[in-house]
Amino acid sequence: MDLSSLLDVVTGRRAVQVLWALLKLGGGLLLARLASRGAARLIAGSADNHHEILVRRVVFYGVAGLFVASALSELGVDLSILLGAAGILTVAVGFASQTSASNIISGLFLIGEKPFAVGDIIRVNGTVGEVLSIDLLSVKLRTFDNLFVRIPNETMIKTEVTNLMRFPIRRYDLQVGVAYKEDVRAVRDVLMEVAENNPLCLEEPPPLILFMGYGDSALQHQFSVWAKTENYLELRNTIAVEVKEAFDECGIEIPYPHRTLYAGSATDPFPVVQVEEDGGQAAASEPGNNT
Repeated sequence: MDLSSLLDVVTGRRAVQVLWALLKLGGGLLLARLASRGAARLIAGSADNHHEILVRRVVFYGVAGLFVASALSELGVDLSILLGAAGILTVAVGFASQTSASNIISGLFLIGEKPFAVGDIIRVNGTVGEVLSIDLLSVKLRTFDNLFVRIPNETMIKTEVTNLMRFPIRRYDLQVGVAYKEDVRAVRDVLMEVAENNPLCLEEPPPLILFMGYGDSALQHQFSVWAKTENYLELRNTIAVEVKEAFDECGIEIPYPHRTLYAGSATDPFPVVQVEEDGGQAAASEPGNNT
């Protein structure tokens, strides 16, 4: 066999190897995608969205990695060298990326503790949004004004996180002030009637009215009502309007701040004088009037 014939045979074998490696790679990616979908369907009824996403990723990259390794082996690549290089690279990256390692460890704690899940509404450092994903490095949120927020897992572990969707019911506290002249018992009756007429207010736990104290210009009350978590925002928008309408109907005054000026404890109030634009005196209040 001459040299040209040998080159043709080697080239043909190499082309077959490359073609076979490409077929393995393409088939492996397709099989990995199908396997990830099948695994997600198997746990669909017993796991939440976050665990489904994790299972799909683990299965996909696991199956795809096996086929990639097989394709490289088909091309004659020594995998032991790649594994050794990967080990050295892993050590170097580990020293160079301590923050990322801390986020990964924190992400594992978040996955194990499960303080929130994909789809929950949470509040972190004043940021409120829906959880889009819980990854090994960060948590992704979408705020109510449609902004994308990425919060590192280390921050989530060290910061107070409030899950607004964890429990099926929530309480709304409305601060209400009425004039000192009003009958406190009548005010309580009106508030209870408002709660009874609102279909979003739950009967159990029952509504609660607390007397908070004597304010500067009003008797302060806290009107607390319970609603299902999914109805919380609607209740918050409607209950305040209904309280105002009920107070107007019953003639109950919601006062604005009052101020009285005195020169001393034993003196009369200051007279208030209205001055026209030309500098002349227009009118003066009686010395005994309060403003």
